[in-house]
Amino acid sequence: MSGRKARPRKGQRVSFTREDGKAPPPRANPVTGLRFTVDTAHGGTALIDLIDLRPRRLALAFGAALRELAPTIVRSTVVQHANGLKRFFQFLNATAPRIDGPEDLRGEHIDGFESRLEAQGVTTIHRHTIIAKAIIALRTIDASRPGLLDEKLRQRLTYTSARPLGRSTPRDAYSGFVARQLRDAARADIQVITRRLKSPPPIEHPDATLRSHLEDAAQIIEAEGTLSYKHPKLQSFYRRFHLLDLDAGTPVRDLHARRYLLAEDVIPFFVLLSLETGLEPECVKALRLDCLRNPASGTVEIDYVKRRARGSEWKRLRVRDGASSTPGGIIRTLIELTAAARKHKPSDSLWVYFHIGKLRDRIQHYSEELLDNWVARHGVVDDAGQPLRLLLSRLRKTHKALWYAKTQGDMARFAIGHTPEVAARHYADLPSLRHLHEQTVADGLNDALASALQPRIVTPEEEAIARRAPSTLHLPVPAAQVRSMLSGNQDVWLASCSGFHNSPFAAEGEPCSESFWGCLECRNAVITARKLPSIIAFLDFIVARRAEMAETDWWAKFGRPWSRITQQVLPAFSEAVIADAREKAKALEHQPYLPLEARA
Repeated sequence: MSGRKARPRKGQRVSFTREDGKAPPPRANPVTGLRFTVDTAHGGTALIDLIDLRPRRLALAFGAALRELAPTIVRSTVVQHANGLKRFFQFLNATAPRIDGPEDLRGEHIDGFESRLEAQGVTTIHRHTIIAKAIIALRTIDASRPGLLDEKLRQRLTYTSARPLGRSTPRDAYSGFVARQLRDAARADIQVITRRLKSPPPIEHPDATLRSHLEDAAQIIEAEGTLSYKHPKLQSFYRRFHLLDLDAGTPVRDLHARRYLLAEDVIPFFVLLSLETGLEPECVKALRLDCLRNPASGTVEIDYVKRRARGSEWKRLRVRDGASSTPGGIIRTLIELTAAARKHKPSDSLWVYFHIGKLRDRIQHYSEELLDNWVARHGVVDDAGQPLRLLLSRLRKTHKALWYAKTQGDMARFAIGHTPEVAARHYADLPSLRHLHEQTVADGLNDALASALQPRIVTPEEEAIARRAPSTLHLPVPAAQVRSMLSGNQDVWLASCSGFHNSPFAAEGEPCSESFWGCLECRNAVITARKLPSIIAFLDFIVARRAEMAETDWWAKFGRPWSRITQQVLPAFSEAVIADAREKAKALEHQPYLPLEARA
C-alpha cells in the first residue's frame, strides 16, 4: 500500500421508487403439516405430532403458534405445550363439534375447558398450567394474525382463570435418614466407577478366541469411539459363543463401560451433586465443562444457568472444594472421567456418557425403572422401611431442609439465592420440617414459663463469688441484702426468699400465700447448697406419697415440684454436694413441717 492518503469517494444521491414504500408481503405460514420438528432453547430438537387433532384448520393454527414459541422455551416445556393442546382439542371435539377455525372460538370454550378439568379431578395448580397452554397459543395466534379472533375471546385471554389459584403444596424433602443413605450409596458407587475407568480390569474369558474378539473390539472402541453390535468383530464373537453354547452377557455395554460413563453411572454423580449443592435438577443437567471458577481457601464457585430466572439466568454458587466428596471434587472427577469420551464426542457439557449405542452429552428424563434399580441395588428405604421411590426433584428440597435445620431457621443464612419470603414459603414450610417448627414453639413456651416461674439456683462456686461481689448474682434486691440472704436470715423451708412481701402469688405488700413448695415455682426464691437437705427430705416425702395415692392425683398435686427438683435443682449441683446433702437429710432430728394439705 502506498503512503499517499486515500481520497474520499464522491457520494451518490439517495433515490426511492414507488415500490420501496409498499409493505412487504405477509410471511407464509411455515407449518404445512401437523407433524414437524422444532429447535428449542435448551434440550435439542423436539418432534411435534398433532396429526390426530381435529378440526385440521384449527390444528394448523395452533401448530404454527407452537412452532413460533418453541425457540424461546426448553424441550420439556414444548412437549408440555403439545400435550396441553391435545387435551384442549379433546374437549372441543366432545362439546363444540361445529368449530372449524380460530375465528369460531369463544371465551365460553376456555371456561368450559376449565370446568371439564375440574370435574375430572385435576388439582387447581395443575389445572391452571394446562389452561395456560391453550391461552398462550391463542395469544400467539392473535399477535401474528390481528383481527382473526373474536373480541370477547381476546378479552378473555388477558387472564388465565377467574377462580382463585390457591396456595400450592410444596414438594416435600427427604428426611435426614434417607439423605444419609443416598449419600452413602452415591459415594460408594463413585468410588467403584472411578476405579473401573482409571484402572479397567483385563478382558478375561475362558475361550481364547472369544477373548481375542473382545480385545480387538476394545481397541476399535478406543480408536473410533463406539462399536455397534453389528460390527464384524462382534458378529464373529456372537457366532463363536453360539457355537460353544455359552452365555454372551452384554458385551457391547461391558466393553464401553471400560472407557466411558454409562447412563446408570450418572445417577450417583447427579444425586450427590444435588444433595451437596442444592442446585435445581435442570441446573445440574445444564452444567458446563468450565463451570468451576475462582477457587479460593478450599472453596470454588460453580457457574450455572437457571433458565427460569428471566433476565438473570447466569448465576454462581460458592461451594466446598478439595476432597472427592466435596462439590468441587465431584465435578473435577466428572471432568477427568469423561475426558476419553470427549475425544470422540466434543462437547462443552459436563455430562458425556454412553447409552444405547451412542455417546451422549445431554441428560434425558430418567425412567422410574432405572432409578428403582439403583435404589434396590443399594437397599435404600424410606422412613417406614419400604423401598424408596426416588424423585430427583426432591433432592434440592432435601438439601434446603437439612441446611434449614443446621442454621436453626436463621433466614439470613438460610435464604441463599432467594428472597426470605420465597425461601420461607417454598423451602422452609415443608411437612418434613413441621416437627422442627412445633418443637421450637414448644421450647419457646417452656423457656418463657421457666424464666417466669423459676427459682435462682446458686452453686457453691457462685455463692463464694457472690459473697465477695454481691452484684454478680443479679438478684432483684439491693446488693447490701445479698449477703444477709445468703447467710440464712431470709430462709423459708426450701429456699431463701428475696421478696416475701412481693410475691407473684399475692397482692403487692401482702405476705406470700403459697404453700411452702411454691418456692420451687417462684422467681423470688434463691436455692443454695444449704437448702438441699430440706429439698431432698421433701423429695423423699412426695415419692413415698406416690405409693399411697392414685397416679393421676399424685401428678396433679406433686408432679410439678417433683419435676422441678429432679430435672432442674439437683442436676445443678455436683455429685459430691448432693451426696453430702443426702447424709444431712438423714440426720435431721425432726421431719420437715408439712401442712395438712400436703398429707391429704
